[in-house]
Amino acid sequence: MSIGLVVYGDLDTRSGGFRYDRQLVAALRERGETVEVIELPWRSYPRGLLDNLSPGLRRRLAGDHDVLLQDELAHPSLVGTNHRLSTPIVSIVHHLRASEPSRLAPLYRGVEGHYLRGVDGVVCNSTVTRDVVTDLGVDPDRTVVAPPACDRFDPTLDPDTITERATETPLRVLFVGNISPRKGIDTLLDGLAATAADATLTVVGRSVDDAYSSRLRERVADNGLTDRVTFTGELSDAELAEQFRDHHALAVPSRYEGYGLVYLEAMSFGLPAVASRAGGATDIVTDGENGFLVDPDDPAAVADALTTLATDRDRLAAMGQAARQRYDAQPDWTETAGRVQQLLSDVVDTDTES
Repeated sequence: MSIGLVVYGDLDTRSGGFRYDRQLVAALRERGETVEVIELPWRSYPRGLLDNLSPGLRRRLAGDHDVLLQDELAHPSLVGTNHRLSTPIVSIVHHLRASEPSRLAPLYRGVEGHYLRGVDGVVCNSTVTRDVVTDLGVDPDRTVVAPPACDRFDPTLDPDTITERATETPLRVLFVGNISPRKGIDTLLDGLAATAADATLTVVGRSVDDAYSSRLRERVADNGLTDRVTFTGELSDAELAEQFRDHHALAVPSRYEGYGLVYLEAMSFGLPAVASRAGGATDIVTDGENGFLVDPDDPAAVADALTTLATDRDRLAAMGQAARQRYDAQPDWTETAGRVQQLLSDVVDTDTES
């Protein structure tokens, strides 16, 4: 097949969604498919919607492809454009704006629902994402769940390392992600402040909201956490791997995650995860086994989880072992690409028959 992958911006952008797209392109090419990457300029939501009036965009997408594979992130520019294309279309959904708590959620739900109902198939990164997609009116038979593999680090890890690390004090907690309100770092800080357990927090990631970052630092000072919380900024993969090795647990209590690959990345180093029930983390984290699931905006639940990990080191060690086992069970890119390839083939065959 000749596949056109449509994305916003640069495919080499550092994020979980773009990494998924890059790895999928590589795996599909290894399986003999031809993939052309079509990079559209980043747009604000209103500006993206105006793209649907552009004949130039339609001409750019009307190439000689058997199927277009579109990252749903670019849906503002495609929601109307797609209806003017004759090529069959499959969308990759990592994260839906309609799932985020926002006053604009009804708008996003309308636009994203219209976009998804207009494509021929949908690749979902988690069962939770598929549930949201089908709730927007997409036929479940036109979807496939193809979770990301987790091979960014793939460390060799002796089980004894996890057990020995669990005896060290204080409890060292790690956050990894963009510094934005959706990630729930404010909830994490309030949870840390509420626990009497001996615990520290390292926050790794780049700020995408300067005002929010400033409020977080004020929160650290107001809660007397200055000696317990460190902000590192964005790190290289090698530096991040060292952070994973040096910590006991990951805590990312997001208000919503389409998937949450960072939980698996932490589990590859034997770190149990404190995660939110709102989104795809429920595909990864089994509450009480390899981590804890908390409700969004619930610092008391975060505090309880951190207290348990800090005070029951045998349980911390057992949950770390279970976390590594969950990582080992994750499908690889060959399996994921095979699921996507089958959906693409089915869509192309159906289009040819019609």
